[in-house]
Amino acid sequence: MSGLEDLYREIILDHYRTPRNRGELDPPATRTEGHNPLCGDEITVYLALEGTGDEAIVSDIKISGQGCSISQSSASMMTQAVLGKPIGDVKAVLRRFKAMMGVESADAVDADDDIDLGDLEALQGVVKFPVRIKCAVLGWNTLASALDEAGASATD
Repeated sequence: MSGLEDLYREIILDHYRTPRNRGELDPPATRTEGHNPLCGDEITVYLALEGTGDEAIVSDIKISGQGCSISQSSASMMTQAVLGKPIGDVKAVLRRFKAMMGVESADAVDADDDIDLGDLEALQGVVKFPVRIKCAVLGWNTLASALDEAGASATD
């Protein structure tokens, strides 16, 4: 198993050292800030949607902020997982990731959702360290808030 753990560790470090979709988007993009007061991690999600409702597409997403390798790499992987996807698929990935982290019931994930989390699976080891789970889901909670602000509620 150590080979898989090494691979996962390398994926996390790669996203931390070279975050994807880093930057800002100008309005009318939605800008939402997330903060973990326990450790000081900060994430800002900039979200641009094309279309309306669940048919809307994430046309662009950027992140900024600072924090530990878990929060920053999770946010980087999140942007890759949702960019170009319809809101319905984004919500499904969001539910699946939070279920993997143990912060949302596995029952919340639709059996029909055939979701490959890709690099995000590298973060499944975080559940062994409950204090770090908040780090891993910070970007995702911020994305959910950004969807709400953009009128595409993540809790539909």
